[in-house]
Amino acid sequence: MRRILIRPGAIGDVILSLPALEALRADYTEVWAPREVLPLIRFADRTRPIIETGLDSLGVREGHSVPALASFESIHSWYGSANEDFRAAVRGLPFTFHPALPPPPGVPSIVVPQVAREDFVVLHPFASSVRKRWPLDLFQELAKRCPLPVRWCVSPGQEGETIAGAVRIADLYQLACWLATAKVYVGNDSGISHLAASVGTPTLAIFLDTDPQIWAPRGAHAQYLWRPGVEDVLNRIAGILG
Repeated sequence: MRRILIRPGAIGDVILSLPALEALRADYTEVWAPREVLPLIRFADRTRPIIETGLDSLGVREGHSVPALASFESIHSWYGSANEDFRAAVRGLPFTFHPALPPPPGVPSIVVPQVAREDFVVLHPFASSVRKRWPLDLFQELAKRCPLPVRWCVSPGQEGETIAGAVRIADLYQLACWLATAKVYVGNDSGISHLAASVGTPTLAIFLDTDPQIWAPRGAHAQYLWRPGVEDVLNRIAGILG
């Protein structure tokens, strides 16, 4: 069977969907997703950036079609699930729609080369929304008091953020490989926190705004704190390090 899996969304949304996507793998599987997350889709036979497929014009431009869709026997889509114009435009094609939110159950796992963890803590102080960001001065205080050396991380799309010496790795899979070498990761409610957890790095996510019961990184090695102080984070890091 030839199948397309269409998954839009931010980095964290896609990572949380990885178990559901992999469970839908067929004899031949294409995944259409945002360009930046494609390096994380390791199981597909082919990946394509959604922006290059023409899906965004379906139901918008009269007479527009995406001929590639007709060559598939099964199409599972998180794209357009609540858009009646899009659903009307693809009527007759073998679409199964999935709700974009909340994310499906499962613990994401991204396989990276096995390496020994090094004695450093990654701090990722950014997130897509400022409401999700623990104050930078608290991260800086945490860095000064951290029991291990700190390496700052700035994720793709945050070129405007400036932290001297921060690690910047544009390819998300290569970033995942680097995160897997850390003893501990501390970050906000962000896609990079989900990325760290997905490679098995002990992950501590700080939540200020969204519901951690839904959006916290998943797995036995992943934890979260709700609106903590620096002392709270230090105590949790100490507990992780044993």
